[in-house]
Amino acid sequence: MTHPFFAGTGSPRVFAHRGLVLADSGHAAVWENTAAAFAAAHAAGAEYIETDCRVTADGDVVLVHDETLQRIAGDPRPVRSVRTRELEHLFAAHGGLLTVAAALDAFPDTRFNIDVKTAEASVPLGAVLAPHTHRVLVTSFSDRHRLTALRATLQAGAEITPATSGGRSVIAQLRALSAARLSPARVLRDVDAVQIPESHGGIRLFTPSLLRAARRHGVEVHVWTVNDPADMTRLVADGADGIVTDRADVAMHVLS
Repeated sequence: MTHPFFAGTGSPRVFAHRGLVLADSGHAAVWENTAAAFAAAHAAGAEYIETDCRVTADGDVVLVHDETLQRIAGDPRPVRSVRTRELEHLFAAHGGLLTVAAALDAFPDTRFNIDVKTAEASVPLGAVLAPHTHRVLVTSFSDRHRLTALRATLQAGAEITPATSGGRSVIAQLRALSAARLSPARVLRDVDAVQIPESHGGIRLFTPSLLRAARRHGVEVHVWTVNDPADMTRLVADGADGIVTDRADVAMHVLS
C-alpha cells in the first residue's frame, strides 16, 4: 500500500534540497534549511522539502545539516553545544532558524523528507513527528538512527509510522542483491524509498537492475543531488521516481 506521504502529489517528485536558496551563500544571504529557504521552495511549487535535523544544547530538534556552524556562520562550535536561543539569534538575519515542530506548523501543506544526522536526535524527533506522520519521510545514512526515530513515533502515539528511506546498509545490500539477480525482499521490508546518488566512489548505484528490484517491491528510487536540467530529464526518463535538487524552481519547470 502506498504511504500517504506519496499519495496525491505530482510525479516525478521534486524534493527541494534544504529548501531553495538563490542568492549568494555569504553571511548576508539566506541560509539553507531556514524558514526563508523553505518559503522560497514552497513559492516555486515544491511539494516536498528535504532537510536535516540535529539537537541543540537544550535538546530541541532543529533543522541544521552540518555538525558545526563553521561552513554557514564561520563558527567552529558543534550545533549540540549551542543553546537554541543563541541559534535563533544567529539565524535571524539569514532566513530564520526552524525547529522541526516549527517547520511542520509553518508549512502545513508541505511534505518533509527529514534526514536524522545524530543518534541523540532520533527519539525527540519521533515525539515531534507523531501527529504528522502522514506527511513525513524519515531517512538517515545510519539505519540505526532511522529505525530508532520510527519506533519513537509509535511510542509517542502515532497512528502510522512515517514513510522511510533506507540508509547505507539497505542501499548497499539492494545494490549487491539486484546486481546478482537475487531477491531483496527482506532488505526492503517496510522501506518506502531508496535515495541515492547516481554514483558513489566510482560505483554506479542508479542501475537498471536496482530500479527493477525496487519497483518489484513497491519502493521508489530518488536521486540526489541533481541540479542540471539535462540530468534531471535523463534520470527521470531512465526511471527515477524523484529528484533531490538545490534548484527546485528549475526542476519544477523542467519536469512539469
